Order: sequence, then structure tokens, then C-alpha cells
Amino acid sequence: MAKKLILLLIVASIGVVGYLGRHKVMGIFQDDTRTTNTSEVKLLFREAPTAEILSTKLVEKGIIPNKKMFDDFVAAEKIVTDNFAAGKYVILSGTQLSDLVHGFVKGDNGHGKAEVKVNVTFNRCIDIQDIGANISQCILADSASIVDYILDPETLKKYGFTEEQVPALFIPKQYQMYFDTDAEEFIAFMASEFKKYWTAERMQKIKNIGLKSPSQVVTIASIVYSEQSRVSEEWPTIAKLYLNRIERGIPLEADPTFKFCWPDRLKGVEHLLDVHKNRDCPYNTYLHKGVPPGPICIPPYDVVDAVLDPAGVDYIFLCGDGTGHHNFASTNSEHNKNVAAYRIWLKDYMKNKDK
Repeated sequence: MAKKLILLLIVASIGVVGYLGRHKVMGIFQDDTRTTNTSEVKLLFREAPTAEILSTKLVEKGIIPNKKMFDDFVAAEKIVTDNFAAGKYVILSGTQLSDLVHGFVKGDNGHGKAEVKVNVTFNRCIDIQDIGANISQCILADSASIVDYILDPETLKKYGFTEEQVPALFIPKQYQMYFDTDAEEFIAFMASEFKKYWTAERMQKIKNIGLKSPSQVVTIASIVYSEQSRVSEEWPTIAKLYLNRIERGIPLEADPTFKFCWPDRLKGVEHLLDVHKNRDCPYNTYLHKGVPPGPICIPPYDVVDAVLDPAGVDYIFLCGDGTGHHNFASTNSEHNKNVAAYRIWLKDYMKNKDK
């Protein structure tokens, strides 16, 4: 009897110790063990890290004291070590070890569970190549893969654009995306933003101003912005001026369009001559009536809004006044007076410039 009692006590003791030990181990990995970094640490992985690379980086950055802690936790949790995700991570001081390690594991969206998004901006871009170069500075996809994917015939077909029209897909502002976003994900994201912008109300406005599609609106906006990038108050007026010309069957005769026909955009040419305007290409609105095949730059969408809500004017002429603004006219005689005034200003400007 005494032996049985002793045996029961031993078994009970082992059970208690085991129970307490289990919770002690779990406490080490969950509640009690936290990262040792005393300030926020940012990590960026361009490729999905292996367990070895990840643990080494965590030790190097002072986030954990040793690799054994990481390895023991991964083994205890039976974490699949080839399931860590590339991307940007921000490790706060005192992060629980469980949250730290599990945060690198891919979630249902293919990104790390604790992966954070990065700011993505592409402003003042001329063409798709510019977009590729800008975006590749923000996300993992390289410039060539972005440009190639955008211009792929299958991509153009999928989103309903021609190669000339596709710049209209991009609304230049700041976005947030995961760093490991690839070219396909980037374009899908931009397509969703495009659809959000082109509401039923805006689609109706396209008809109201006599245009046919969002790409035509963005094309006119690109001309407006190329003509006037500094004085936003003029955008609705210039937009209406070009819309008036389209409605009356008058060529747009916009200087930025024939500049677009030259590979260097006539960079450095201060005074435009007839020889510059005579270059024949579909974008030259001195030679071809109507809306060009596509945007000549990627305009801010404030300019697109100005085209959709143009000023109530009947102007069909504009002429720079030398101050960065324009003089507008409804008749040829008024325009000639504005041109004469500009030439007087230019003559004085050149005279003083040479002094």
C-alpha cells in the first residue's frame, strides 16, 4: 500500500512539473520573450529570406540576442521555413517573439503577415518609360519588367487600351503598396484606381463636353498641362478653348503636340520655328485635326477635372504674355493684338538678356 502511494505521488509530481514546465516553455516563447531592440528597426528583403538569412539579420540588427532563440521557436511552432515573405518590415521595441517570427510568414495574400506598405509616387512623368523608372525606385519590380508588362499586347487588350492610350491608365499621386509588388500587381492596382476615378458621373461629363472616352479626356488634359503647368487657374479656360476648337472643327494647333513629335521634345530650343511645326506625325495638331492618339504626358488629375468641368468661355486662341500667364481671344483680330503685344515683350526681353 505504501509503495502504491509513493508511486502515485511520484507520478503526480511528474505531471505537475511537466504541466508547469510546459507553461514555462510556452511563456518563454510567447509572453516573456520580447525583442531586444530599444527603438524601431526597419528591415527590407528584396527576396524571400531563408530562416538562416532572417535569423542572421535579426541578430545583426539587435532585434534578438542570438539565433538559437529564433531556431528553437521555429522548431517548437513547426513553422515552414521556406514560407517567409520578402518586403518591408518595421520591428517595434519589445515586440513579442511570437509576433515577430509569425509576422514574416506569408499570409493568404502572399505577403508577410506583418509586412508594411511603402509610399509609391510618380509625378511629372512624360511616358510609360518614365513611369517604369519612377515606380522601380519604390517597389521590387524593375523598370524593364514594368514597361514590358504595360506594353504587352495581352495587357493592353485586358485593360482596353492601345499603346498610345495606355498612359491614361495612370493617375499620378502618392499610393501605398507592398514593396514586393510585381509589375502585374502594380498594373492591376492602377486599373482599380482608374475605375474608382471614372465614376458614372464623370463618364456622363465626357459626353457633355463632346469627347468619347477617358483616354481622350486625359489626352486633352496632357496638352493643357504641357501648355500651362504652373498657373492652375488657367486650366479650365485652356481646356474649354481646346474643346471649342474640337467642336468647331478647328485644328488644336497646340505647340506641345508637335514638340512631342521630336525625339528630344525640342529640348533647349527657346524659339519655335515653322520648320519645327512641319514635322508630320499623328500628334502634330497643326497638321491633324481632332484629339491626338493619346496623352503626350501623364497629367495631374486636377487637370483632368478641369477638362471635365471647363470654364464657360468662347475663346479659341491663346498667347503667352511673357509672365507665365496667357492672353485669350475669341476672334482672330483680338489674337493678333495679343501676339503683337507678346512680340514687343519678347523683343525687350532679348535686348535686356544680351546686356
